Amino acid sequence: MANTIEYAKIFQEELDKAAVAEATSGWMEVNRSLVKYSGGNEVKIPNVVMDGLANYDRANGFVAGSVDLSWQTMTMTQDRGRAFQIDENDVDESGFVLAAASLMGEFQRVHVVPEIDAYRYSAIAQKCMDGDVAVYSYTPAESTILKALLDDIAAVQDIVGESTPLIISISTPVLNILNNSDKLSKKLDVTDFSQGDVAVKVKSLNGIPLRSVPSARMKSKYTFNDGKTSGQEKGGFTAAADALDINWLVTPQNAPIAVSKTDKMRIFDPETNQKARAWGWDYRRYHDLWITKEKLKTCRANFKQAKPAEDEEST
Repeated sequence: MANTIEYAKIFQEELDKAAVAEATSGWMEVNRSLVKYSGGNEVKIPNVVMDGLANYDRANGFVAGSVDLSWQTMTMTQDRGRAFQIDENDVDESGFVLAAASLMGEFQRVHVVPEIDAYRYSAIAQKCMDGDVAVYSYTPAESTILKALLDDIAAVQDIVGESTPLIISISTPVLNILNNSDKLSKKLDVTDFSQGDVAVKVKSLNGIPLRSVPSARMKSKYTFNDGKTSGQEKGGFTAAADALDINWLVTPQNAPIAVSKTDKMRIFDPETNQKARAWGWDYRRYHDLWITKEKLKTCRANFKQAKPAEDEEST
């Protein structure tokens, strides 16, 4: 019998690649090179604060400045998983490999990737709300959308300058307003956009990629079902009753730091599986997203609904 550990290793590597390639937020994982990861659910992310320029003194030379490089240990709060089985009478060993690859690919496409996307966008939205870098009460319309979008871009570029690469994560129905307008669509270009090993063509505005995101993944808050509580047995995620609709998020491409890891996938043959005469496998994924305090200042979130009352009271 083939080594099931090797099967698990192959599946794990392919699922990690696919998660980056298929998620609309996969570009955020490029920034994981900035983090230290040594396994498990903890990572260390850098936060750099430096002094600005000072006058040079011809007699005494340079004025000393300080560089504060601190590494924050962060825990990936999203620890999600499922166990699956295929009866041994349904597939033989070779059939299991094909069936498992097909099923896990479908599981990842339908359930895992949308959940990762939803979590990331909602996390950015909440951080923008907490950091007071958000715009509320804007319902996109053909007559106003271009100005509203350019205003948010300008607010970010006013901080980072025009040379810093930005990306706009925009709800698909909102992007369609631009696409479906004869006047506005002329303002858009098509540009190549890469995430992981995959290059895709996306619309862009003034050279800034517009990453279209299904509206179901663009909410400010979600419930991530635990699979056990009544009504949550199917798992997955649902938008919270008080969630706001995100029109778009404008961020420097290097601001969100996302990490997603398939954790030591396990596969059991029917002789080893203690639960049933079946092929079984355990799927577990850690993931999370962070933005440092300095980078958060350079982001903007735009919401359709008004600012939540509790946020109004706290300001």
